[in-house]
Amino acid sequence: MKKCCIIYNEPLPGALEDELDVIDQVDHVEKGLRELGIEVYRKGFSEKFMDEVAAVINEKPDFVYNLVESINNKGELNYFVPALLSLNGIPYAGNSHEAIFLTTSKALSSKMMKMAGIPNPGCFFPSQMKELTPGKKYILKPIWEDGSLGITADNVFICSPGYEDKLRGLSDSHWFIEEFIDGREFNMSVFSGPDGPEVLPVAEIVFKDWDDSKPRIIDYNAKWVDGSFEFDNTVRDFPGDKLDNGVTEKLRQVATDCWKLFNLRGYARVDARVDAENNVFVIEINANPCIQPNGGFIAATRAGGYQFSEVMQRIINDLNV
Repeated sequence: MKKCCIIYNEPLPGALEDELDVIDQVDHVEKGLRELGIEVYRKGFSEKFMDEVAAVINEKPDFVYNLVESINNKGELNYFVPALLSLNGIPYAGNSHEAIFLTTSKALSSKMMKMAGIPNPGCFFPSQMKELTPGKKYILKPIWEDGSLGITADNVFICSPGYEDKLRGLSDSHWFIEEFIDGREFNMSVFSGPDGPEVLPVAEIVFKDWDDSKPRIIDYNAKWVDGSFEFDNTVRDFPGDKLDNGVTEKLRQVATDCWKLFNLRGYARVDARVDAENNVFVIEINANPCIQPNGGFIAATRAGGYQFSEVMQRIINDLNV
């Protein structure tokens, strides 16, 4: 029987919902692996991750399932653990440390997509605020955080007199400014298959009953604050044939292009916005996206007709070795 160690970032005391979510993911992955007849145990990682990785290496599992999303609640350090696993020749499921680093940095991934011809919005740093176009709408985003941490409706702004007050003092190493694409939002979940990456049914995020006083974005409330207007009125839908004008094919193509550009493995999710002219703009790549039962990736696998054990098998067939 094969043995797997699931590793994850141990939530800190007083952790918020976006941090505690990793425990649900661990539970779900453990259940799926056990259904495949794999012996599973788990280890939570902390700021002492060097020692914790060394302990896993000494235990010699057949492979590791990596669910480490941050170190000491810092998302920019999440690639350290898979890098150490690679250094020591320990096979692990999920994306490589290179892919995790490149996609976690939203500013770097934006630059790479532009160089590769993958459409995505214009991107600026706070130090470049004078280059913004008067009258144009933008969104301020943290570079290293996932799960909409640091995102509220106030992050969307129009470049008009006084806008500098919102950006003054922000570090280029942790914040960037993206052109805001007014339009529809879509998620494309992708996982490994025998013939290459498979794009699962495209999901649309529907903003129900939102008026023009609120920007249509998936902010922190929409993802994590149960009972909030944003949470209750942000709904995932699988439109299928209801999408037209070639939008589905464009979305599937950019998802495949991103998979190849960042050399993704196992599973990923690509998020995009579509404007009124049906132009597609990739806004984020999520390597190792949330894999708990209510998450977008698992919802897409269900829409594609897959059992979770099949999904797990696909992922562990594509180990980093």
